[in-house]
Amino acid sequence: MTGREPESSVAFRVLIPLLLSITAIGVVDLILDAPETLLSAHVIVDILLVVVSLGGALYLWVEFRLTERSLERTQAVLRERSTERDAWRRRTEDLLEGLGRAADELFAEWGLTDAERQTALLLLKGHSHKRIARLTGRSDRTVRQHAVAVYRKSGLGGRAALSGFFLEHLALPDAALPADDDSERVRSVAPDPPGADA
Repeated sequence: MTGREPESSVAFRVLIPLLLSITAIGVVDLILDAPETLLSAHVIVDILLVVVSLGGALYLWVEFRLTERSLERTQAVLRERSTERDAWRRRTEDLLEGLGRAADELFAEWGLTDAERQTALLLLKGHSHKRIARLTGRSDRTVRQHAVAVYRKSGLGGRAALSGFFLEHLALPDAALPADDDSERVRSVAPDPPGADA
């Protein structure tokens, strides 16, 4: 185990020796008393004390071992999940970098200025005009003008069409779509790229 030991582990490590000590003291007391009969109250109390403390120590030791094994399994799963998470993060960073380059190339094809590109990207991220204004240090009116310019230059009808244009390319592969008529409906509502009507 790494780091600070849990309090339950410390309690187990203190209680088990304590109970074993009580067991040993009870056994020693029985031996030193050398009782002539086992049916005296003193002997019965000593035997009960030995049995209960030994049973308690064994129970705690078994529970402690089970808890340690469970913790080890949990830590192994967490390490595995952490590795998977890191691999997923690397893959998504590569994908997002590629998506960012593709979006930037498309923005250049549309003839967007740097401010319009920035606004378009923040719109794609789902930010409101007011939030974009705060993030970029521009007025709300200027951000709205940039958004209108993005829609006009791209030939898209607004924020939903802009998002839909980019999200269509991120849609699930055909194998992940249901095999019934709904899959056709899903594909049919995806927006056409700008200029497709021409």
